[in-house]
Amino acid sequence: MENPKIQEARETLDVLHEIATILNANVDRETISLCVQLCEEGVNPEALAAVVKELRRESYSNKVSEGATVTASSTAGGENGGATTTSSASGSKN
Repeated sequence: MENPKIQEARETLDVLHEIATILNANVDRETISLCVQLCEEGVNPEALAAVVKELRRESYSNKVSEGATVTASSTAGGENGGATTTSSASGSKN
């Protein structure tokens, strides 16, 4: 039989994960667990949320800029009558 405190912690994590899923927060169980631990250690939840948002914003920005640097070019002689075409990849927003 599992320790009641461990069982309670798992149930709490399950509820928090379900809430995050309903809200389409795109937060996995590990991230939720880490955030809860940080809050239990005294980290301000609003400050933590701001940091998570900023990290996501930076991650998205990096993905977009990496995708923009990857381009495919074709020149003269192609099906487009010799015109130059360039396409760039773009990321999707979370």
